[in-house]
Amino acid sequence: MNKLEKIDQLKNWIEKAERIAVLTGAGVSTESGLKDFRSEDGMFTCDEPIEYYLSRDYFNRNPEEFWENYKKIFQLEHLHTYEPNLAHVFFAELERKGKSVTIITQNVDGLHQKAGSTNVIEVHGTVTKATCPKCSKTFDFGHIMKTNVPVCSDCGHEILDPDIVLYGDAIHGWDEAETSVRNADLFLAMGTSLSVTPVNMFPAIAEQAGVPRKVLLNNEPTIMNAYFDLFIEEKLGVIFQTISK
Repeated sequence: MNKLEKIDQLKNWIEKAERIAVLTGAGVSTESGLKDFRSEDGMFTCDEPIEYYLSRDYFNRNPEEFWENYKKIFQLEHLHTYEPNLAHVFFAELERKGKSVTIITQNVDGLHQKAGSTNVIEVHGTVTKATCPKCSKTFDFGHIMKTNVPVCSDCGHEILDPDIVLYGDAIHGWDEAETSVRNADLFLAMGTSLSVTPVNMFPAIAEQAGVPRKVLLNNEPTIMNAYFDLFIEEKLGVIFQTISK
């Protein structure tokens, strides 16, 4: 099949599907203008590897310095300027039309929710919230940005714990995400290199569970391509613009 035929096939499978599980990676967010901090032209450069600045150990040792670098890494002062793109909006619209759509996202920017998706599993957490480690109260993005180092206003100004999954933490929502993949009749992975564990296990889980249709949408092949029935090598904006016509 040529590329247009593949996109038509995808459109047909989406129309027929009743339960869709979608795994999204950094390539979805970069089409909204966000930079992938792992890329060479990413958001943050320093002497230490990025894993050092986003580790649980670093936060525990120096939470004030952690928060300073954390805000730079994710360019939080600019987060409000980014908007959902065609890929975000497409799946939010599917949900509004009555499809069962579960978004499993590696992204931490909250753009799926901003587009209107309500069933979103943020396996790597989110930069839009933080939690007090003492009283467990959750604070929103506005509170995080009020001061250089966000603290709990309810229990003695305890420094807040970011709600992203730091290196050394367990990922969020694994059981729920795995169940959604196993129960899907269409599994899509898009904008992801499928190189980060354990999230890159989902294609194998879908295969083992007998999910009838598995699709990869990415601008280059991945090491997991063999698990998919259909691979479309193209920018997501092009794919979803074509599907939406």
